[in-house]
This record gives sequence, structure tokens and C-alpha cells, in this order.
Amino acid sequence: MIEWAVIFLLLGTLFVVFYLYVRQGNRIESRAREIFESWQVREQEAMSRWQAGELERLSGEKAQILFEGWRVREEEAIRSDAIKRSESVTRGKVTEHLVPFFPGFPFDPRDARFLGSPIDLVIFDGLSEGGIREIVFAEIKTSRNPVLSRRERDVRDCVNARKVRYMLLHFPPEGDE
Repeated sequence: MIEWAVIFLLLGTLFVVFYLYVRQGNRIESRAREIFESWQVREQEAMSRWQAGELERLSGEKAQILFEGWRVREEEAIRSDAIKRSESVTRGKVTEHLVPFFPGFPFDPRDARFLGSPIDLVIFDGLSEGGIREIVFAEIKTSRNPVLSRRERDVRDCVNARKVRYMLLHFPPEGDE
């Protein structure tokens, strides 16, 4: 009988140990699942950050490559356009200086004085003949669609409004009083 008691005691102990083993296995599995899920979330976040950084880097590289391609394709056109514009401006400046000598110029070229800015010419009509009949402010435009700049319009408006005057500015040499 004692043997049966020992057997029941051993079976009971075995049952308790088995129960504790199963319970501890469930805890370990649950804890392992928590650790794995936590690791998985961190890895996904790290991967997302890496992908975002990689995507940003790749898009920057792609933008740089596209820009370089565009620059290479368009550089010749840009240079050509700049040269044409420069030639046009130079041609206009030369023309402004030479207009008084063109056949259609309505004044004696000797009466014209080049200023360049804010107007191109001041013409003292009659100066070469000994008597000034009128003073003309002239702006020369060589483009197909001439447009006055703001400063040129201001000069035109002052002249048209007769806001023009003559002033003698006298600066005697130092020591003279």
C-alpha cells in the first residue's frame, strides 16, 4: 500500500511538474511572441526609414541626372540665345550712335548729342547753323515692338508736361571770391 501511495505521490508530482512545464512553456511562447513582434515592428520602422532615405537619395540622384540631361540638351540653345540677345543689344547700341548719320534722320547730325541713358539723343536743332530753333529729346528703338522703359516714359512725360528748365551752375575755382 505504501507503494501505491508513493506511486500516487509520484504521479501527482509528475502531474504538477507537467502542469508547471506546460504553463511555463505557454509563458515562454507568449514572451517570445511579444519579443518577436516588438523586433518585427522595429525592423519594419527601420526598413521604412531606410526605404524613405533610399527613396529620397534615389529621387535626388534621378533629379540630378534629369537636370544634367536637360542642361546638356539645352545648353547650346541657351548659349545661342544669349549670343543672339547680346548681338541684338550691341547692334542696338551701335545703331543709337549712328542714327544721326542715317539718310532718314530729320536733323543735321552735327546738332545731335548722344547721352545713352535715360534718353539716347539730345538734338539742338539749328546749332550748326548758328541759332537753336528747338531742343529735342530723342529715344532710338530698333526692335519690332518698341516699348519705353519706366525711366524713358518718365522723361517723355516731363517733357510733354513742360517740366523742363534751364539752370546755370557756377563753380568758381578755389581761392576766387
